[in-house]
Parts: sequence; structure tokens; C-alpha cells
Amino acid sequence: MIKNGLILVDKPTGYTSFKAAAVLRRIYGTKRVGHTGTLDPLATGVLPILIGRATRLASYVIEADKRYIAGIRLGITTDSLDITGQTTATSEVNVTDEQLSRALEHFNCTYDQLPPMYSAIQVNGVRLYDLARQGKEVKREPRTVTIHELKLISRQGNDFTVEVHCSKGTYIRSLADDIGKFLGCGAAVSSLRRTDAAGFSIDRCRSLEQIEADPKGCLLSPDMAVPQFRSVTIAPTQAVRFMNGAALSVDRLRFFDDATDGELFRMYSDGEFLGLSEYKSEARELTTKCVVKE
Repeated sequence: MIKNGLILVDKPTGYTSFKAAAVLRRIYGTKRVGHTGTLDPLATGVLPILIGRATRLASYVIEADKRYIAGIRLGITTDSLDITGQTTATSEVNVTDEQLSRALEHFNCTYDQLPPMYSAIQVNGVRLYDLARQGKEVKREPRTVTIHELKLISRQGNDFTVEVHCSKGTYIRSLADDIGKFLGCGAAVSSLRRTDAAGFSIDRCRSLEQIEADPKGCLLSPDMAVPQFRSVTIAPTQAVRFMNGAALSVDRLRFFDDATDGELFRMYSDGEFLGLSEYKSEARELTTKCVVKE
């Protein structure tokens, strides 16, 4: 079985990103599995996972905007900012549709958002969620995020659903909490589905059951994880040099006149993706950045 590539998982609810990766370790029979970003256990949707030597590309996967469909419940506040957490406060809800619309418009902007305690952010080498589980709360620095679009889809009583297009690093749970504070009644995420991440949409993703049934068919070429880089094709003899870590002179290649110093390139030979190289303009060389081909 091929054990080197990209899997686009439609993560089920109740699974951590780590647990979803563990399922793929079993399916593909390899320990070299890594996800390129986390999703809350409550959340479902797009979770890109790299298999085998493709895990070397993890730090190069594009950090693009993300899209979500979020269910939010008014009148409740929890320690995790979603309905799976411990309730810390409840409130009577008297929010009109007009007031809700005004709240969504207020947060359709760039603002400084406070990350939740239940998050994977590290403070002094410790994950915030580990501290939160110990009942500890520490100071967190706000992060500037952009909500490009915050669109109301539906509302039924205290529950409403929104479509969110946001910058990387945005916490939808914090957004829901901020909306609840703005309205004065509290709010928490009741459901969350990521529909786009790292340039991949939900319609390209497969469930764990589908991957189990057709592991080879669900494994994509590793170069699909880094489409943002331009490609260079080299001869087989040059490919050997590249894979052994030797620099390649661009004067012997069909190269780009507009290449910039430090630019990364996808390297191919005989139609196969080899890995990534970095252009050194002073030496006019491509140096090996990472080798993916077995």
C-alpha cells in the first residue's frame, strides 16, 4: 500500500484531531501521521492529514483563511465556550432579530480576540487546555483576527446558525462568547463544522469510514499539500543529486527569471514529486529543503 501522501478527512464529532490521526495510523500501518491543524472534539469537517514522509511538508502547508458553519446558543456561558463544557452562567434571553443582526455586524471586522483557556496554545511549554482541566486560568494575550463575513443562516428561539469566513487563528468559540457578551446574555457554540481550510473545501474530504473502505483511493499526492509553490522539473541525474542534498545550479535548468531569494519550489523528475528546494540568488542554486520521495 502507498504510505506517503495527503488525506483530507471529514472529522466526525467527538473525535480529537489526534484521535482522527490515530485511526489513519492503523489504516495505513504507519506511525508517521500528522495533522496540519486542530479541530475541537465538538467540531466536524476539513482536517488535512499527512502520511509518511509527506509529514515533512507540515510546516509548509498554506495557512489560509477558514470557513465554518457554526451553531450558537444564547443564554448560556461555559468554561470551554461550547456546550460540552461546564455551565458557568445562564441568563434570560430577550434578544430581537434586529439586535442579533446588529451584533453580527459589529463583529464583522478586524478585532483583538482573547483565545479560550480550552485551546492548544502553549504557555511556558504547557497547553492551555491542560491548565484548564486543572481548574487553572492564566493570562492570555489577545490576537488580532479578521472576520471577513459573518452571515446569519437561520434562527430558532435561542439558537441561531451563522456562516463564518475568518482569518487563521480565529477561535469560533471566542467569537460566540464575544457575541454573547455584546448582547448581554452570554452565548456558547452548540455545533461547528469547518467547510474550508488550507485551501481545501469540505466536498473534497472523506469520512473515516470511506477512507477505511478505500485507503489507496483516498490518499492524494503529497504535492497537493503545497500547491502555492511553483514547480521545477529536473533530469534523473539531477534528481539523485537533489535527494542526496546537493545544490543544483539553476543555469542548467529551465528556471524562472523572476525567482526571488529564499523562494521555495516543488521539485519533479519523471513526473514524480521529489520534495521542496530553496532558491539562493547569490549562488544561483537550488538547495534541498526537504525530500518527500521514498
